Amino acid sequence: MIRRALLVLLVAGSCLGCDQITKGIARSVLAERDPISYLGDVVRLQYEENPGAMLSLGAQLPAWVRSFLLVWAVAAMLGLFLLYALFGRNLRNAQIVSLSLLLGGGFGNLADRIMHDGIVIDFMIVGFGPVRTAVFNLADVVIIAGVVGLFLSTFRRGSSGTPVAVTDAP
Repeated sequence: MIRRALLVLLVAGSCLGCDQITKGIARSVLAERDPISYLGDVVRLQYEENPGAMLSLGAQLPAWVRSFLLVWAVAAMLGLFLLYALFGRNLRNAQIVSLSLLLGGGFGNLADRIMHDGIVIDFMIVGFGPVRTAVFNLADVVIIAGVVGLFLSTFRRGSSGTPVAVTDAP
């Protein structure tokens, strides 16, 4: 149990810390300037304040609805993920790490919303020509890595080559 808690704390805490450091740098360096391009504009650093969820979904909702959905509901969900990461039975290390990535990224964006009046700091765009991502941050990358890792680590190949779901049943 202690080893698992340390793993969750190390992974989630590292992600949260790195996310908040990069957002602080983005605020201080990018907030009052034009976008900065690298690698022939494949990578663009551009400061944005996002009141909504991914792709600014929900940005037009009333403030109390956004607060409920993006602060309180997310905090509750992260609490459940934390409990599962700490106490879920039969979780492999890859699943615990994946859940910890979700926690680190989720808490990174939640911390922004709490500290910045419901706003999340975004600052990265990747793309080629007109094909570009939305503006995102390190927490978003970590969340996606956690989702992909959780998906991949939840299904393993059995000896017959067919996917086998891992359950919590004893």
